[in-house]
Amino acid sequence: MPTVGVEFAKVSYTLAGGRVLLRDVSLQLEAGTTTALLGRSGSGKTTLLRMVNRLVTPSEGEVLVAGNLTQSGDIVALRRSIGYVIQETGLFPHMTVERNAGMALELAGRSKSEIAKRVHEVISLVGLEYEEFRGRYPWQLSGGQRQRVGLARALATDPTVLLMDEPFGALDPLTRAEMQTMLRDLLKKVGKTVLLVTHDLDEALYLANRVVFLSEGTVVADLSAGEVARSENLHVKDYVSAVHRTVQA
Repeated sequence: MPTVGVEFAKVSYTLAGGRVLLRDVSLQLEAGTTTALLGRSGSGKTTLLRMVNRLVTPSEGEVLVAGNLTQSGDIVALRRSIGYVIQETGLFPHMTVERNAGMALELAGRSKSEIAKRVHEVISLVGLEYEEFRGRYPWQLSGGQRQRVGLARALATDPTVLLMDEPFGALDPLTRAEMQTMLRDLLKKVGKTVLLVTHDLDEALYLANRVVFLSEGTVVADLSAGEVARSENLHVKDYVSAVHRTVQA
């Protein structure tokens, strides 16, 4: 039996005013695989992702990471077991690449020698030359380089789960393609359970083993990447058609 890395068990989320953002979502993400969440803006993708590291607490239902309930236990320990990559990277502008990448380890009280060794490893892992980039500041980096540093920081604590919320959404097409290639190769090496939010169908199919479509807070399709193009599900067909339009002469 495959090991479950992350589980959503009948989770719902309702705002104070009564608006329902998620409704009765149940998913099991196999450990070591990548799952992409697709859907319109406002469909609940980011809300569902943020339940994993308790940035959002479900109104109903349960979320489990490696079989443990996220709603109970030490929230600091939970978040240290989960890497989180966002579109804006969230790098500290007054800190060097080396310090940004090692911040989570520093906060965890690791020794300077352990931090230095691990930071060297993760900066190299994301395709940056350590000696060249270690002393640079975020403003001295391109968008793709900043995103690589954000990914290195997320991996520094060797998390079991990696959350990625539109990580390449602000990049130009060529840089985005380079980052996707780098990430796919990296994920094969590190074996993390990855939950990826994206609006880009091609990105989802390139990076993910499984694609889950959300609409108005509910799961409307849950498919392997290979099943998406030939799916007869109307939500999926509409998404595929919208992305792969042809220009009429």
